[in-house]
Amino acid sequence: MKILLFGKNGQVGWELQRSLAPLGELIALDTDCKEMCGDFTDPDGLVRTVRAVAPDVIVNAAAHTAVDKAEGEPELARVINALAPAVLAQEAKRGNAWLIHYSTDYVFDGCGDRPWHETDSTAPLSAYGTTKLEGEQLIQQAGCRHLIFRTSWVYGTRGGNFAKTMLRLAQERDNLSVVNDQVGAPTGAELLADITAHAIRAARPELSGLYHLVAGGETSWHGYASFVLDYARRAGIPLKVMPDAIQPVPSSAFPTPAKRPLNSRLDTAKLQSTFGLILPLWQNGVARMLTEILDKQL
Repeated sequence: MKILLFGKNGQVGWELQRSLAPLGELIALDTDCKEMCGDFTDPDGLVRTVRAVAPDVIVNAAAHTAVDKAEGEPELARVINALAPAVLAQEAKRGNAWLIHYSTDYVFDGCGDRPWHETDSTAPLSAYGTTKLEGEQLIQQAGCRHLIFRTSWVYGTRGGNFAKTMLRLAQERDNLSVVNDQVGAPTGAELLADITAHAIRAARPELSGLYHLVAGGETSWHGYASFVLDYARRAGIPLKVMPDAIQPVPSSAFPTPAKRPLNSRLDTAKLQSTFGLILPLWQNGVARMLTEILDKQL
């Protein structure tokens, strides 16, 4: 099996390099690659790359994920999140390859308090969500064999993340204010990568489609922060902020250019039943990530 991976240096792409390597020959690209094109603003270059590699599977871990920045550059976000994936889908169709693509809970408006199903109506609130939804639709319209994984609240040990930010602030400040009216499931890049590899191995034409993929359980950003800091405190990390000084606040306390969905819950029953999986609770992955981070501080 030959696998062509785009976005190798992102959080998910980094983990995919590990999880996909045992499946066959892996060609991993990013925007700075010289010999082949990994630049999503160069559609002709993408076509040349796919045709030169002739992969069995294309995995797209590249995206414009700067949610607030996308509000000021919606056309660039559309090129990267919708038009480039459409090119990959057309080339996957032409070469009879699978396309693996990642989308987001931002395709929904965040209303209500029940987990979203794959069949629920979409209504994105932001340029990011709008362009990611268009990317989904263009892939489906291309008619290639595909697996689209909608996910949310993605973190990785590599690079910055919410947990690292909370740890830093808790060592600098006596009080923290954290949003408590947005609810979802922190989902590790490592989990996404491992599920992707499993799904590729199990893929059959009739399984082509859209799936929700997040860790089990749910929490708010305030609950997430409290879990992180409690874990750090028990691990012996000195923190200035006390547990009762982590104040829950509404999203309105932190205005942003892009509106965030309040309800980011995603129902994963379809994924679990189709691929025979049990998705671990979000706390398991976060605890593992924290162990790696905190070991470096002790």
